[in-house]
Amino acid sequence: MLHDMKAEDITGDFTEVVLELYGGLSRKILYTEIETPYPDGKLIVSTTDTKGHIIHVNRSFVEMSGYEENELIGAPHSILRHPEMPPAAFKDLWDTVNKGVKWQGFVKNLRKDGGYYWVKATVIPNVRNGAVVGYTSVRRKPSKTKVEECIKLYPTLF
Repeated sequence: MLHDMKAEDITGDFTEVVLELYGGLSRKILYTEIETPYPDGKLIVSTTDTKGHIIHVNRSFVEMSGYEENELIGAPHSILRHPEMPPAAFKDLWDTVNKGVKWQGFVKNLRKDGGYYWVKATVIPNVRNGAVVGYTSVRRKPSKTKVEECIKLYPTLF
């Protein structure tokens, strides 16, 4: 279940938007300009089912997202969708992984407190007996150069 964000969870001044998500879902997003730097040497790992609902997260995922594990399990991975991420990026991700192919890209993720963090994401289809049964996503610290390129490029993709 994907809930609207609440003002009491947000740190600092925020902007409010309604974000249209995959599958006809929409969500009220409250976001700030506060960045949480990606820590050196950490990997964020999660596993989803074929519909993108989270079934496993590691400790780094919980720490970076600001959500508790029980808030993440069962939620759509789009709980992290930042409104400044172009929908074309996620269309490309889904088009790629639905073919059973690995996808990589740079993603600005939304935290529960309204802040954000950048990742270099790799999404790998989990295949069993020839069928995709879910996805594993591994996120690493992105290079500053790539993030700066994305900051310039992404607004042009809307």
